[in-house]
Amino acid sequence: MQWSFSIGTVAGSQIRIHLTFFLLLAWVALVYMQEGGASAAIEGVLFISAIFACVVLHELGHALAARRYGIKTPTITLLPIGGVASLERMPEDPRKEIVVALAGPLVNVIIAFVLIVFLGAGLDLSTAAVLEDPAAGFLARLAAINVILVLFNLIPAFPMDGGRVLRALLATRYSRVRATEMAARVGQAAAFVFGFLGLMSGNPLLVFVAIFVYIAAAGEAQATGMQDIARSLRVRDAMITRYEALGPGATLGEAAELLLKTTQHEFPVLDMNGTMTGVLLRRDLVAGLEQAGRDGLVDGFVNRDVPAIAETEGLEMALDLIQQKGKPAVAVRGRDGMLVGYVTMENLAELMLIRTAVDHAD
Repeated sequence: MQWSFSIGTVAGSQIRIHLTFFLLLAWVALVYMQEGGASAAIEGVLFISAIFACVVLHELGHALAARRYGIKTPTITLLPIGGVASLERMPEDPRKEIVVALAGPLVNVIIAFVLIVFLGAGLDLSTAAVLEDPAAGFLARLAAINVILVLFNLIPAFPMDGGRVLRALLATRYSRVRATEMAARVGQAAAFVFGFLGLMSGNPLLVFVAIFVYIAAAGEAQATGMQDIARSLRVRDAMITRYEALGPGATLGEAAELLLKTTQHEFPVLDMNGTMTGVLLRRDLVAGLEQAGRDGLVDGFVNRDVPAIAETEGLEMALDLIQQKGKPAVAVRGRDGMLVGYVTMENLAELMLIRTAVDHAD
């Protein structure tokens, strides 16, 4: 995720903090300082930090449960609205998905239990309404927050934890795609409720959560539909075969001219043997023009993280490389090993639009 940096790795997952998280800390410090001075500001920042430590443990719960099923979680990112565990994928077995989804809230249950039973924190959910009041007690407020995190995350608003449980339960009766579509609609309806409540109460954080849930629900539904379509197709069914390519000696000016004359947003870069060595993305072309001008060579701005697969491979392999591994494109080899085309996320999305339209017409 852009604008984030790593603070370490835990259980194979890189913990990252988004820069906007520090805006939250600054805002909290300012509010607390106005209430009680510098000591209150320090206490407020420590309290918010403790909450987000619980959030990290929550996300690690998901990660450890997923690892049990052979699924990695490369990163966990802290945002002002919470944490995001970037699992490579969710289990398609409904029972396994329920386990992974509930593992996070279970961690918060354990934290609250330890705070209440072993550390003597009282449980009064009303303390959550006065988080800025240190008199309520640090541990009592932290225990209340963990209980609220459990209740909030179990709301059936896909792709929140409760929404994933809902999708898994629906998947026992419907196809995974249909179950995802239904859960996504419920999640988007919940997002409208969150947004309305946030606007009426003047709570910007709840509005941000609503926006995140709405967009994430639509994105997950699209990704699941794309995976379902990809299972029935080969790479050759979706690859781009008509394109303008660049040689290693091409200039950025030549690439810029092609950008204007074609509809391509990326240009394969080939060596003397016609092998694809990388791809020049539009953003890298623009950055190159700013740095080196039109006479600069494209070779210095090529993204070389482009895997190559055979045209007979299943399209799901290309989708995984792009969607899960973050590759900008996938080169496609013919039977002779030469480049016959390439696949990008954009043309995969276009394929999905066409297949969905055809299916609805039938």
